[in-house]
Amino acid sequence: MSTTDHVVRMYIHDVRQRFGGLRRLAERALAQVSDDEFLSADGSDPGNSLGVLVKHISGYQVSRWTDFLSTDGEKGDRDREAEFRLMGESRTQLMNRWDEGWRCLLTALEDLTHADLARTVTIRGEPHSVPAAINRSLAETAYHVGQIVQRARILRDEDWQFLSIPPGGTAEHDRRMRERFPARSEGGGALPGGKTPGDVSV
Repeated sequence: MSTTDHVVRMYIHDVRQRFGGLRRLAERALAQVSDDEFLSADGSDPGNSLGVLVKHISGYQVSRWTDFLSTDGEKGDRDREAEFRLMGESRTQLMNRWDEGWRCLLTALEDLTHADLARTVTIRGEPHSVPAAINRSLAETAYHVGQIVQRARILRDEDWQFLSIPPGGTAEHDRRMRERFPARSEGGGALPGGKTPGDVSV
């Protein structure tokens, strides 16, 4: 395998890991709220409900990642405005749509080849290199997952279960990470097997 092929494989692997980490983060936050909290907007906050955020992310992913290389990322049958309104959908229906969006994304990434990364795709007619389109989607997804986590945390208040390092836990977390990756903590080496962590600690 050439160095270029290796770098491409590492990039695609890392992107999949990053998307997977964002999905897990959102789903762990959503698991902490009730159905009513999932579907209802807080009257004191004009922001979107969790259900609307799930619906929007799903619509975005289905549009962007279906036939990723051969069609525009903004599909003609997408109704973006409708993604910001719940129209009687249940939590189960919205989460099924969520799963569909992630399937579209992960399948498209799985099928990418070295040559595909040199191609150009369009989003609303605007040309993007394939890596640029991927990174744009990653940034968009991270933005909305952050909204999901923030809203869920507000809803749970004192009952919130932290998804990353809890307050006061930084030193212990750092100690465990150094034990897990001693070569890295000493300033050299690489992650075992070339793997990258899929969950984000901030």
